[in-house]
Amino acid sequence: MKVTVVGAGGNVGSTVALTLAQRDFAKEVVMVDIERKEDDKTFYPSKGRALDQWESAPIHGFDTKLTGTVDYKDTKDSDVCVITAGVPRKPGMSRDDLLEINARIVKTVTEQLVEYSPDTIIIVVSNPLDVMTYVAYETSGLPSDKVMGMAGILDTARYRAFLAEELDVSPKDIQALLMGGHGDTMVPLPRYTTISGIPVTQLIEENKLESIVERTKKGGGEIVGLMGTSAWYAPGAAAAQMVESIMLDQNRIFPCCVWLTGQYGIEDLYVGVPVKLGYGGIKEIIEVDLNEKEQQLLDESASAVRSVLEDFKKLMKK
Repeated sequence: MKVTVVGAGGNVGSTVALTLAQRDFAKEVVMVDIERKEDDKTFYPSKGRALDQWESAPIHGFDTKLTGTVDYKDTKDSDVCVITAGVPRKPGMSRDDLLEINARIVKTVTEQLVEYSPDTIIIVVSNPLDVMTYVAYETSGLPSDKVMGMAGILDTARYRAFLAEELDVSPKDIQALLMGGHGDTMVPLPRYTTISGIPVTQLIEENKLESIVERTKKGGGEIVGLMGTSAWYAPGAAAAQMVESIMLDQNRIFPCCVWLTGQYGIEDLYVGVPVKLGYGGIKEIIEVDLNEKEQQLLDESASAVRSVLEDFKKLMKK
């Protein structure tokens, strides 16, 4: 079993790679990134990180080989490819600037991945997540059950971590579900949140739960405010968990960014909903019962995603 991680010279990509290696189920993880030039020197971040991580194998006790490269030929016959490549939004950069730059990166990366692995499964982590997943889908020509985005697992992890802290319980005992777009319009569902089967609403006051929901929506921004850069440990671990469920055919139920064709009343859009992940990719899109308020919030989130997608399409026509 072979996994490729693109953008592995960065923090998120390298975390995906190391997490997968430590799980020790893949034969090889290929770490791809561009070379970096500074003055008269050329550096190879993906090769350096791969070597550093491989040297930790005797300590962590894994056999998965980590290979760093700048050549997509080395990704040939990858079972799963994770795309973390892209640039963060910088001061003075408009949303359109970010959309255009990252779309071109994701498009180029996807073309090269499917050239050497035409039957691969693609997991997108690059932002803005919902639109970049659409770019990978349109570019790859792969069926929609093989192209998905990582967002919901990260968002639910933050939600569960905050709840565990507030309730002083193990995060392992918390099950939760979020839907919708990745960002401020995500839709946490307290009605589907339990602690060892106990509804969370029985264990926490409503105002505290609402506060945790709002903190979850702004979870990425909180990290940026503390570090001056975006998160990488939790996003990297979340993407790795998706890869593991697919390659080991675990059939785990996760919220993922997937192509909807009428489910939840949403059509032709990448939005976060619960799915069953196993060998081959998305085995099933699960439709849970939503009340009127929950459906309204999901519709509003989908509208926000569609608005960004339409802006992107207009931008690409210029």
